[in-house]
Amino acid sequence: MSRIESDFLGSLEIPDEAYYGVQTMRGKANFHITEMPMSQEPFFAQAFGYVKKAAAMANKELGTIPADVADALIWASEQLIAGKYNDQFVTDWLQGGAGTSTNMNCNEVISNLACEHLGLAKGDKKVSPNDHANFGQSTNDTYPTALHLSMLMRSNVLLKAVEELVESFYKQAEKNKNVLKMGRTHLQDAVPMSFGQEFHGWGFTIADEIKVIKEAQAHLKVVNLGATAIGTTVTAHPDYPALAVKKLAEITGIDFVNSEDLIAATSDCGSYVALSSACKSLAVKLTKVCNDLRLLASGPRTGLSELVLPQLQPGSSIMPGKVNPVIPEVTNQASFLAIGLDTSVMLAASAGQLELNVMEPVISFALYMQMKVLTNACIALREKCVDGIVVNAKRCEDLVMGSLGIVTVLKPHFGYKPCANVAREGFLTGKSLHQLVVDEKKMLTQEEWDKIFTYDNLINPKFEQ
Repeated sequence: MSRIESDFLGSLEIPDEAYYGVQTMRGKANFHITEMPMSQEPFFAQAFGYVKKAAAMANKELGTIPADVADALIWASEQLIAGKYNDQFVTDWLQGGAGTSTNMNCNEVISNLACEHLGLAKGDKKVSPNDHANFGQSTNDTYPTALHLSMLMRSNVLLKAVEELVESFYKQAEKNKNVLKMGRTHLQDAVPMSFGQEFHGWGFTIADEIKVIKEAQAHLKVVNLGATAIGTTVTAHPDYPALAVKKLAEITGIDFVNSEDLIAATSDCGSYVALSSACKSLAVKLTKVCNDLRLLASGPRTGLSELVLPQLQPGSSIMPGKVNPVIPEVTNQASFLAIGLDTSVMLAASAGQLELNVMEPVISFALYMQMKVLTNACIALREKCVDGIVVNAKRCEDLVMGSLGIVTVLKPHFGYKPCANVAREGFLTGKSLHQLVVDEKKMLTQEEWDKIFTYDNLINPKFEQ
């Protein structure tokens, strides 16, 4: 079964079960770039539902569309907000027209839902996608406003994953606060520390990105709803922009405000750049931490082997018994993808011309993909790696006491040059620091050695003059 719908370009046959219409069909036919429909991001349809509900509420109050039509559109928008009919968002993420196909996709879906709610057939002209669902609106203000809202929703999911990952690191820090290990700089022995300090450092550096993401979220709360085509509010009631954004804030519980300059806001993409940059910054931190985990778990017999990561799958099709650090590896890859997508956002944001940036669809795709892969990577890193890490405490202690780096603790007692000479001799002869300092050179007695090389003094040395 099908129905015929028309626009000024002609008529098309629409599957009768579809709630979208002729303009959506044209967009669906024209764009097969990612081969991923907008329904991949449920928050996007939900966000559009909020925007269209706010618009219908404002237009009803202003008397610009019939009250019964407005009520039906409000009801239809609430269906999208509830997560229903998400599968009706069929346009590709990447599309020409600055998102017009997706905006009309939404207009047609809620118009046809409204028609059925009023007891009418889909496509009935009593509820028009352009004249009612889109009254006082343009793709150029509804699409970015919906994008801002959906990105706030998506970034909140990312924040939760990051916060839980940080907490996992902090739990490991508390669990391993008394495990001595060697700190390293330049991949060389430095000075001792505890594994509690190491884990806490990893958690803290990632936690710092929570603030960065929240700062970026603040930019998303400034929108251009009611700006219509270029920011002049053409076709909108004079009171519509302020009323529509007020309604949006009320129904979402988010303190949305319109920009003080709707002309600037309609072409500006700074909020997307800020959010993408925050994602990139998180990806950089995750990459560093995962590199650390892979190094400290290397071996296990011939590497550092200070950490034992959860064993999840065989690591080789040819080497029996080999197990690889697959979760840190895949987190690295997700981070690399997010960093690369930030470049796409930057290029697209800079490609705006005059009163509009028509590249917002690729920005929406890049931001969605960034946050999706980083969220999943954080969840996997926590559940399948960090939560199950076991510290090889004996190996760590042996490496510390066998290292020449601990000679630094003696520098306040003997000075830099004598300590450097001892370290050099140990390097050339293979002798331990204890053997040289206590047994051969008699620089310290065993009692003095035991007093200096305590756990507390090694991880939190006290200044002595």
